[in-house]
Amino acid sequence: MRWNLPNILTLLRLLAAPGVPLMFLYFQRPWADWAALALFLVAAITDWFDGYLARAWQQESRFGAAMDPIADKAMVVIAIVVITGYSGMNPWLILPATVILFREVFVSGLREFLGPNAKLLKVTKIAKWKTTFQMVAIAVLFLGTGLAYVEHGKAPLVGETRLPWSDTWSDLASQLGLLLIWVAAALTAWTGWDYFIKALPYLKEPRDDD
Repeated sequence: MRWNLPNILTLLRLLAAPGVPLMFLYFQRPWADWAALALFLVAAITDWFDGYLARAWQQESRFGAAMDPIADKAMVVIAIVVITGYSGMNPWLILPATVILFREVFVSGLREFLGPNAKLLKVTKIAKWKTTFQMVAIAVLFLGTGLAYVEHGKAPLVGETRLPWSDTWSDLASQLGLLLIWVAAALTAWTGWDYFIKALPYLKEPRDDD
């Protein structure tokens, strides 16, 4: 591993992923929500900087190429688990969260099976957009849970707020976060299907005459 700034940022983002649930272990709410939001935002920002700096400084490496997507997935998956847990397992949040988690496991399995041919499943522009929507949605949902404690003294379940208008800032943040997570889930499913189609020729059984 090369100890350059892009790789250090990637490593720190990977280590920050389990820090999100730790915020709820060591802090009272809503301070836990604010701390998780701050940690998640910093990690999301480093996601852009480490790739940009690696390309700009010509410091791209095998470590960065391997750990960068793992760090992204770890941040998103762990944060979604925390949010769904504190949402009271609301189905309006669980369904898009399930799509996102299923896709990440599915595509990771495809890449592992393809082995040397995994380069066929290289990251596309749509995949980068889905990651952006995922991170923005999660940040907005953390904002909503934190604001709910400030405004109500407790956090209503995500998805229980009235639509399409909001009475409070926490309601607005929760509604916007739900909208974004559904958009992220749609993009996630799209990219998962795209990767499956690309991998399909390698999943077919060879014919006897081959």
